[in-house]
Amino acid sequence: MSAVAGIYHLNEEPIDLEQAGKVMKALQKFPADDVRTWNDENIFLGCHLQWITPESVGELLPYYDTERKAAITADAIIDNREELFERLQVPSFKRSSITDSELILLSYYKWGEDSPKYLVGDFAYMIWDGRKRLLFGARDFSGTRTLYYYQNRGKFAFCTVIAPLLSLPYLHKQLNEQWLAEYLVISGTIDAVDSNITPYKNIEQLPPAHSITVSENKISLSRYCTITPGEKLKLTSDNEYVEAFHEVFQKAVNSRLRTHLNVGAQLSGGLDSGAVVSFARKAMKSENKIIHTFSYIPAKGFKDFTPKQLVPDERPFVHSTVKYVGGINDHYLDFGDRNSYSEIDSLLEVLEMPYKYFENSFWLKGMFEEAKEKDVGVLLNGDRGNFTISWGSALNYYAILLKKFKWFRLFQELDLYSEKIGGARLGLIPVIARVGFPIIDKIIPQGKPYRLPTIINPEFAEKSGVYKKLKKFGIQENGWYPKSNLYNERKRHFEDIFQWNASNTLAAKLSLHYSISKRDPTNDIRVIRYCLSLPEDQYVKNGLDRALIRRATENLLPDNVRLNQRARGVQGVDWIYRMIPYWDTFLDELQQLINDKRVLEFIDGDVIKTALTKTKEGASIEYATNPDYKILMRCLIVYRFLKKFA
Repeated sequence: MSAVAGIYHLNEEPIDLEQAGKVMKALQKFPADDVRTWNDENIFLGCHLQWITPESVGELLPYYDTERKAAITADAIIDNREELFERLQVPSFKRSSITDSELILLSYYKWGEDSPKYLVGDFAYMIWDGRKRLLFGARDFSGTRTLYYYQNRGKFAFCTVIAPLLSLPYLHKQLNEQWLAEYLVISGTIDAVDSNITPYKNIEQLPPAHSITVSENKISLSRYCTITPGEKLKLTSDNEYVEAFHEVFQKAVNSRLRTHLNVGAQLSGGLDSGAVVSFARKAMKSENKIIHTFSYIPAKGFKDFTPKQLVPDERPFVHSTVKYVGGINDHYLDFGDRNSYSEIDSLLEVLEMPYKYFENSFWLKGMFEEAKEKDVGVLLNGDRGNFTISWGSALNYYAILLKKFKWFRLFQELDLYSEKIGGARLGLIPVIARVGFPIIDKIIPQGKPYRLPTIINPEFAEKSGVYKKLKKFGIQENGWYPKSNLYNERKRHFEDIFQWNASNTLAAKLSLHYSISKRDPTNDIRVIRYCLSLPEDQYVKNGLDRALIRRATENLLPDNVRLNQRARGVQGVDWIYRMIPYWDTFLDELQQLINDKRVLEFIDGDVIKTALTKTKEGASIEYATNPDYKILMRCLIVYRFLKKFA
């Protein structure tokens, strides 16, 4: 992938090339195969190129079309090249060498501002249309590439990352308190519900699935893609659904193998990453190429405290997949010298903003470093799989059967399900009833729901109006959505674009830092649309949850992985164990936090003090899931960010 940048003076004022040079200089910390710029009077475009695909080697970006008077700078890998070749009537002899940025430009010539609708892949780009005197750009539907911009006083500037924009003399670094308020209230890993804003005032981001048009008169954003479940696909047999899945998923995997470097993959012991690797190996076998897999394992000496159905060390399952699939060079990484605390500064440097997934952050970053050493250009993963290829909760589906009074089908399924997971079928009925009829939980509560304490300073919350804003998006004052069934959660996941930003921002910026493109076939829009079109009984069938992918990987994954319903992998539960050597330093820094008046304007000091009393019990590894320990880490990350970056 690449980093793009540009400056456009809407008031026709000539570009100050010294300022443009500072923007490009700020990108020098990233690896690059080439660096190029283009300018014309009041427009400047730059690209910090990283050659990942075979077609990108030697690519000239920004590219200027003298005939059409159009220029493009792009951070993009386009996956539906063959389809676009046909639609755009590209001659056969040109197809092997034409670059993805040229395809984007040709699409713009044909479809104008509707062109992003026709593109499949990971992209963020800007096109200067000299004839119309406007800038047009877009970000892919899930925001796998980042694009930030500044607009004010007749000036518009954009960049893949934030820091270069802050080098402009007319842009002053200021904390965006609205972003911080949303970040502090939301309990999950989502950073903000407003997909336009960033932690920096006056710097916005183009939301996923949006295009932007900048002309002398106005700046406008438009959403070009909405993913909603459409009409259900009706095929004549279960095998036909599997065959159709094979076709669409293999196409998604194949298009993500385009690299002149090595292919790598993050591999756990589960179905999603296993499916990605097995389909990739099937495509690569004829070329006799290997896949480098990278698997996280707990730190040496860690003693598993988790319930028996959770597996922190997935090596037995990973070994099975590696042996069965073949053609894999497997790497098992414990990152023994790293932990969630020691890596805070380096992650903040990469992300340019606070983050919440601290349990896994250091090894996600570490895998890129290991992949870089193996000369990997594409790092595959299956992060979106839970909502696409491996969708299918048995208990939620059985609750639907219960509500629809389909007793025969329900008890038939329960018999088969109980055989596979153990236990009596009738013992599941009360559980299914609670899933299907949430009113039962209100009348007869069972247990205490897991919730992180609210950490925002109440006065700051009131001043920012954050609760009113979040309410419009369906989020309650406790930072969570109201309790809902999984089907509503899945629908919301694809419709609400802010759901995508946090995880994809990490992937995009790690990709740039290490010149490795992280690519997820389970997030391919063609795969998503296919999976959303299937009847629910394709996902739960004959006692199998996640039934589609289990059937689709027959003869591709070993049965102990493919049919495993009794245990699931869990990463990051050793985060406290890893921090034991740093525990006193960690507590000392928290004491500094509760004495920092600026931080306490935003964070509730009483909540921090209450949580700190829990730490008197020491660095007990069993507290890895304790809400108090988690909020202390989250607050410390915000504290570091405010000190160093805001």
